Amino acid sequence: MSGPIVLVLRLLLTISLYGFLVWAFIYLWREIKLQGELLASRRVPPISLTITRGKFAPQVRHYIQPEITIGRDPACECPVDDVAISARHARLSYHQNQWWLEDLKSKNGTVLNQEKLDMPTVITSDDEFTCGEVSFIISLADDFLMPPTKRI
Repeated sequence: MSGPIVLVLRLLLTISLYGFLVWAFIYLWREIKLQGELLASRRVPPISLTITRGKFAPQVRHYIQPEITIGRDPACECPVDDVAISARHARLSYHQNQWWLEDLKSKNGTVLNQEKLDMPTVITSDDEFTCGEVSFIISLADDFLMPPTKRI
């Protein structure tokens, strides 16, 4: 009599164990899928740089990548032909939901809003920074995507 009861209990325990494992895998799959969708929805806001150099007409360049390197090196995302600029002079990077400007130990330094840049600094729209003899004005996504009549 005890043999069939033990067998039934072992079958119930086995079924419950496999049921728990299936539930755990389904739960983990849904969580991984949800986290992937959250990461995919996180987008880098576009940034626009207005480049002014001497008597030349200003150039406007738009970027959507999370890191922009400025320098003489043609491999930089924003190459600038100026002898006062280092090969890899400065970097704009997007992290912690903000744009940051960092000097890459350039020879002539980077100046942000008339102050020498010594450490990575958060930038905002209409900030102006200078590398060598070239000036850059920053426009963040909200400013250049908004119609001109709504700007304050």
